[in-house]
Amino acid sequence: MSDFRLRVFAAVARHLSFTKAGQELFVSQPAVTKHIRELEAQYGQRLLERRGNRVALTEAGRLLLAHAEAVAAAQQLLDDQLLALRDPDEAAGRLRLGASTTISQYVLPGLLPAFQARYPQVQLTFLNANSERIADALLRGELDLGFVEGRTKSRDLHYELLLPDELVAVRRATPGGPPAQPLPLAGALAHPLVLRERGSGTLEILEFALRAAKIKLSDLEVAIYLDSTEAIKSYLEAAPGALGFVSRRALSRELAAGLLEIVPVAGLRLARQFEAVWVQGQVLARPAQRFLSFAQGQLKGPR
Repeated sequence: MSDFRLRVFAAVARHLSFTKAGQELFVSQPAVTKHIRELEAQYGQRLLERRGNRVALTEAGRLLLAHAEAVAAAQQLLDDQLLALRDPDEAAGRLRLGASTTISQYVLPGLLPAFQARYPQVQLTFLNANSERIADALLRGELDLGFVEGRTKSRDLHYELLLPDELVAVRRATPGGPPAQPLPLAGALAHPLVLRERGSGTLEILEFALRAAKIKLSDLEVAIYLDSTEAIKSYLEAAPGALGFVSRRALSRELAAGLLEIVPVAGLRLARQFEAVWVQGQVLARPAQRFLSFAQGQLKGPR
């Protein structure tokens, strides 16, 4: 059986914070400190350097972290194999999911309750961040399975199609007005633009398309960069004349309510893919395997 103190240490090492480690594991900060001191006493070495509110790993701490991660992986593998002997279709244990913002807001939340009902023994956590941060978290061992959008790929990660998607230009609708007429690309880009932040898959897709048209984002008038699609939609509702780019899947309520409208842009196609992603060469643990199969099954066909 794994030592709970190793789980505490690994959480502190991931967050570089006693407080955040305690929040992750639902233990008090004094309890976290106690577990770390016990480990340091056991090994006779400092595992962490504490400088005010900042925490850093010592060389011994980095060595112990590698061991703690190996212990956690071995424990999960053992749990999977023992469970498979009893019930080949069941899954149990930790599942750390992460998804880029569009996917985490508009695709996966509706799947989670049914998955939890089907696999009640899976302890699920969920990180919402942009595609770049999800990739980094996977490579740091902080996530078991991620979902991203965008075109940049890491050689250290494996990607698998989850769902096609499309970005569209959108603006505030005029009550009672005619449907939006197609705009030439130059006309659309003459509007003040409301865009996602650096590191987001949404912005990356737009930049690739503009680059293909020999247009630099730095040459355009960007009113603001925002860190979520919801923020972009709210901004556009209050900003006549501005134009944003968001996933078509994010607009159903606003289109139905007549708050926003899609603006066709001639010569600009922003198709993309939502993809599942995990560390290259890594065999997914049973909870991650089950979730990926469940999500792919639920998302088949038009939605």
